[in-house]
Order: sequence, then structure tokens, then C-alpha cells
Amino acid sequence: MVDLKEIKSVKLTPFTRMSSVIYGILGLIGALVMLMGLTIVQVAGVFQLGQFNLLTGIGVPMIILLPIGAFFSTIVVSFFSAMLYNALVPRLGGVKLQLDGKEVEQIPVVSFALILSAIGAVWAFVIGLVLAAVMSPLISLIGALATMPGASNITANLTSGAALPTGAQVGTAGLVVALVLIIGLPIMAFVFGFIWNALFAVFYNYLVARVAKIQLEFNQITENLHELKQIPVLPTALAVALVFAILGLISGILSGNFGEFISNFIIYFIETALIAILYNYLAPKIGSIKLNLD
Repeated sequence: MVDLKEIKSVKLTPFTRMSSVIYGILGLIGALVMLMGLTIVQVAGVFQLGQFNLLTGIGVPMIILLPIGAFFSTIVVSFFSAMLYNALVPRLGGVKLQLDGKEVEQIPVVSFALILSAIGAVWAFVIGLVLAAVMSPLISLIGALATMPGASNITANLTSGAALPTGAQVGTAGLVVALVLIIGLPIMAFVFGFIWNALFAVFYNYLVARVAKIQLEFNQITENLHELKQIPVLPTALAVALVFAILGLISGILSGNFGEFISNFIIYFIETALIAILYNYLAPKIGSIKLNLD
């Protein structure tokens, strides 16, 4: 029996804790793979830069930096993304899933694409705001230098006689860049995010679900509160990888990189499988993700 469920809210602490630990471990795995690759390059002598040692100069620091960076950055991203989700659901509606037992039969397209693209747009606004704030003093400095006595002579020597932009021109360019970052970037993130997520749901519903289905094993705690008890590894990894392989095929056709769908399949199969394995192992130890489903 197919049951339509809407994710009304996500419990912040369990979600943040699980996400950060998983991506911290993935960061460690990635660092170890990178260390192995650098070891092969170093031994084979493919890359030589004087006395610089790839293992001690890059490989060993990455074993420390990647897991720590992944852990703490995921804390910030997962916490605020879940908080945004909970805040936007009453206005936009949450992600809906058509469940048959633990199998995800379909993902309603509009609700899935709308909420995820809205979260992406908010993040794009924050990033654009930070970039605009960082660039503003730099542009002001350039504008001030442009008005200094003798600046035109210096610039003429450096640019083969090209005219130096005036302070007003630099200020106008800075304003345009700031508007693009603060307004244009979130709009682009929303539009392209909506299209991307909608295509993900469409391809899953009409193509991939015929071959493999995402599986999520929920356990009901109270009337609406559920915990994600387990993620069956192979069917979920296969379903996610197939969707991204199709998306990679389309992207590859547009960009001329016809091998992208193969790399997408391999990368997302391995990544999703690792996430599912780690989740299943960690859930009994640090607590599972908890959701309000209606």
C-alpha cells in the first residue's frame, strides 16, 4: 500500500550530529585515498619539484585537515540547512515521499524541487552577501588609487597607454558586481536548483524506479515523530547513482564530456553506499536522524 508522507520538520541536533560525523569520516577516507595516490606519484617520480616531498608536504597534512574541515563545515551547513528547511516548510511545503513499506515509489516533483531550490537560494544569498562585503573595500581601494596624482602615468606604462578607469567608473562597476552577487546569484541558484532537483525527481519516478528504488526504513516513535532506522545500502546506492548517471549524460551532451555519466555513476554509487553503511553503523551508537512525518 502506497502511503504519501510529507517531511514536516527535521530534528536539528540528531541530523547535524549524524551528518558531521559521516562527512568527517568521508573526509578521512578521501585523505587516505589522496595519500595513496601521492605515494604512487612520488615513488614513480611522475612529479618532481626539487626536494619537495609530496607525502610530507601535502599528503600528511591532508589526513588532518580534510577530516577536521569536513566535520566542522558540515556542522554549519547541515544545522543551518535543516533550520532553513523547518522555517520554509510552513510557507512552501515540505518534501513529500510516496512510500510502499520502506521503498520510495515516487518523489512528487514540485514539492521536492521547490523547497530544496529555496534553501539553495538562501545559501547563495548569504554567500553573495559575504563576497560583496569582501570585495567592497578592495573596489574602494582601487577607486582611491585611480584618483591619486600620477596614477594615470603609472597605468599608461603598465598597460601600454590604456586609460585608467575613473573613480566613478570603478564605483559603478563595484555596485554592479555587488548587485549581481546579492540579487542575481540567489535567483540563478533558485532557477537552476529547481530545474536540477525537478529533473532528479522526474528521472527517478519514470525511469530509475523501474530498476531500483531508494529504500528508507523508518521507525515510528510517536504519532508524527519517526526515526530513520536504517538505509538499505545496495538498492539505495544503485538508485541514486542511476539518477546522477542520467543527469551526467545530459550534462555531458551539453558540455561535450561524454564520459561524465560513467564517472557520475561510479562516484555517486560509492559515495551513497559509504553514507548508507556509515549511517547504519553509527545510528545505534550516536542516534538516528529524527523527522516529523505527516
